[in-house]
Amino acid sequence: MENNPLLLTTDLNVHYGGIHALRNINIHVAKGEIVSVIGANGAGKSTLLKTISGVKEATSGKVLLDGQPMPRHSYQAVLRGVTLVPEGRRIFAPLSVKDNLMLGAYSRSDAAEIQKQMEMVFNLFPVLHERLSQPGGTLSGGEQQMLAVGRALMSQPRLLLLDEPSLGLAPMVIDTLLDTIVNLNETTGLTILLVEQNASLALEISHHAFVLETGEIRMEGKGSDLLDDPRIKESYLGMTSHQID
Repeated sequence: MENNPLLLTTDLNVHYGGIHALRNINIHVAKGEIVSVIGANGAGKSTLLKTISGVKEATSGKVLLDGQPMPRHSYQAVLRGVTLVPEGRRIFAPLSVKDNLMLGAYSRSDAAEIQKQMEMVFNLFPVLHERLSQPGGTLSGGEQQMLAVGRALMSQPRLLLLDEPSLGLAPMVIDTLLDTIVNLNETTGLTILLVEQNASLALEISHHAFVLETGEIRMEGKGSDLLDDPRIKESYLGMTSHQID
């Protein structure tokens, strides 16, 4: 762990009524890294991102960005440079691709910089430029995911939170999307925290990773090390001990 991570959670606890969803979560994300959180359905992965981004309130513990407490509301988190791409994309289906993207820039007033950011999004996802006036709801699933990521990028985040970006997408589309995420990280230095049930995909592109089980961090390490760990292979990659050997 570096001395001054961009994002740090300390002893983070979250409840849904009587359900203790997250227990004493301590994670760190260094500036410029792709960090993933893997785990089964119901492990608390989405809850973690919602809590970091201010959508869900923590019961106790801290979320720090550059050593300063994160604000309590999601719109304030965006102003601090933390943007969530939620599970299920949640674009505005009746609105055009352009209007969806512009909604991502709602907190900004610098027209020239907004246009520059939109051009960057089009360079990443050329299909969005081709569909600029098309209603978001008429795009394919993969295109909608690209739009959701593009919308988030329009806020010019310092930390991008991605919740299950591969969910429901065809393998070829997933590969393209993940390649774009890696390219974005490498070319701009954008810090990314990725929650993903597809452990293999997540670990392949991550500098560091955490394993979340029933609301608790069970393991952490370099993405490549966890990818080769027999326990991860057997529990999350669908490989038996015989196959591992």
